[in-house]
Amino acid sequence: MHLAAIHRSFESFLRERGLKLTAQRRRCLDRAFATHEHFSAERLYLWLKEEAGASVSRATVYRTLSLLVEGGFLESLDPGTGELVYEHVLGHRHHDHVVCLSCGKIEEFSDERIEELQRENCARLGFELVSHVLKLSGYCKGCARKRRDLPRTASTAH
Repeated sequence: MHLAAIHRSFESFLRERGLKLTAQRRRCLDRAFATHEHFSAERLYLWLKEEAGASVSRATVYRTLSLLVEGGFLESLDPGTGELVYEHVLGHRHHDHVVCLSCGKIEEFSDERIEELQRENCARLGFELVSHVLKLSGYCKGCARKRRDLPRTASTAH
């Protein structure tokens, strides 16, 4: 989906709620769709602060992110760090995430077998699936190696 079409969709979404697509909201939207990485509200705020354009307050960033999630333009993920991260989802296939508990690295993956199991279980339960979020937490290869290489202390040795 092209950015112009996303602007029109977001503007329509806002209009239905009695809101306008302000220059500040447009900057938030444009910057969110300019990256393919997961980002926090604070990271988005810093990007906007560093770049030329209409000034955007931290509160506007948070409110705009909420609107973008509500409208289905972005999805949020709780990586367990105390702040949500966001990614744009329009035009992207559904995917799931693995999150490193040590360094915070987020990897995306898709597996049709998992998707099929979820659909089968919903059908068995008579549940109409609308969406889902799958987040696996653990340690990435590098952090797992570091954890294995740590000297064992008396409290962990048995």
